[in-house]
Amino acid sequence: MARPRPQPRFPELDSQPFWDATKQHQLTYQTCNRCKGVIFYPRRHCTTCGNLETTSNVSNGLGTVYTFSVVTQSRNPSFIELVPYALAYVDLDEGFRIMTNITGVKDPIQDVKCGMRVKVKWEDQPEGGVSLPLFEPA
Repeated sequence: MARPRPQPRFPELDSQPFWDATKQHQLTYQTCNRCKGVIFYPRRHCTTCGNLETTSNVSNGLGTVYTFSVVTQSRNPSFIELVPYALAYVDLDEGFRIMTNITGVKDPIQDVKCGMRVKVKWEDQPEGGVSLPLFEPA
């Protein structure tokens, strides 16, 4: 059995609502109430205009691989059994980008491509109660 992946240390002021939502398999992001900018990763302020009033939204979990790299070696005990794996930036349809893993492929070197459509797939963590948003081919 694979070791649990590293997780956030709680309490975490900015990202606590995001991690709480993952427990219900919801991928959340924020929008600014003033300029309507999309905010991700979770913060207490808008990264465009600095406004402190934001709204939390739930993503549909669909996106496109922007770029990726395949990790073929890892000395971290939490990741050693996962190699090779694809570490990717995914552009979500709602307008934000997330760093994640692409799963559900036989060979990440051959099967993952920039521009491929992907969908969120949740990996529940045995410790800490959070779930990680990973992605697989859509």
